Amino acid sequence: MEIAHQNADRFSKFADFYDQVRPALPLEVRSILLQYLGHQPSVLVDIGCGTGLSTAGWSGYAANIIGVEPSDAMLSIAQNRTASDSSIRYIHAFSDQTGLPDDSADLVTCSQSFHWMDPDKTIPEIARVLKTGGIFSAFDCDWPPVCHWEAEKAYEELFDVLHRMHAENHKTKDRYKHWDKNKHLENLKKSGKFRYVREVLFSQTEETDAERFIGLAWSQGDLQSLLEAGVEEAQSFYDTFEKKVRQAMGTKRYPIRFGYRMRLAVK
Repeated sequence: MEIAHQNADRFSKFADFYDQVRPALPLEVRSILLQYLGHQPSVLVDIGCGTGLSTAGWSGYAANIIGVEPSDAMLSIAQNRTASDSSIRYIHAFSDQTGLPDDSADLVTCSQSFHWMDPDKTIPEIARVLKTGGIFSAFDCDWPPVCHWEAEKAYEELFDVLHRMHAENHKTKDRYKHWDKNKHLENLKKSGKFRYVREVLFSQTEETDAERFIGLAWSQGDLQSLLEAGVEEAQSFYDTFEKKVRQAMGTKRYPIRFGYRMRLAVK
C-alpha cells in the first residue's frame, strides 16, 4: 500500500492550483459513454476523481454519482465544488479497494488518473463493481495541448529535461510509480474481464492565454516533485520555459485543443 499512498500524495501540495488550470470533463466522453450505454446511468463511479473536475461534469446525466479519491486535499476541493448537488457524493478510498457493492455501477470512469493505479489490482475491482453491460472508460489528454508551436516546443524541451532529472535524482526516482498509458488497452484486453475493448481519439477546444499554458506545466507532478526535493536546477529550467512562453504568446488569447485518448471496456 506504500506506493499507493505515495501516489495519492503526489498532487496534494498543489491541489488548488491543479484545479484552476486542468481541463474539465470533455463533452465527448459523456456523449460517447451515454451512447454506448443506451440509457441514463443509475450509478456512475469516478475513480481517482481528484478535485472533482470530471465528477461534476456528470451532474444531471446520472442519478447517483460517486467520486473515489485517496487524497484528502483533492477530496476537500471536490466536496466543496459540488456541495449543493445531492446526486454527488465522495468516498475516501483507493482504486483497488473502493468498498462499493458488487454489480452496482453502470459506468466507471478514470479521468487522467488510471496510470497511477496498479492495473493488476484495479481492473478486477472495476469489473467487480460494474454491472453486466456496464462500461469502463479511462481517458487522458496528450501533453502539451495544441495551442502555439513555440510554446509547445518550450514545453517539450522543459519536460524532456525534467523527466530525465526525475528518473536520475535519488530523491525522486523511486518516490512515485506510474504505469504506462500506452498499455492501458492491452491491460484491459488481457484481463479477460470485458467483452469488448477499444480506443477512441478526440479533442476538446477551450480558450487559453500564456498564464494558463504556463500553469499547465506548473501542475505537472514531475516538476513539483523535483522542486519539493530541493532540485534548484528544475526551477531554473522552468523559469527559462516561462520566459519563452510569455515571449511567444504575449497577452493574446488562443484556442487550446486538448487531444484525448479514451480506452473503453464493456463488461
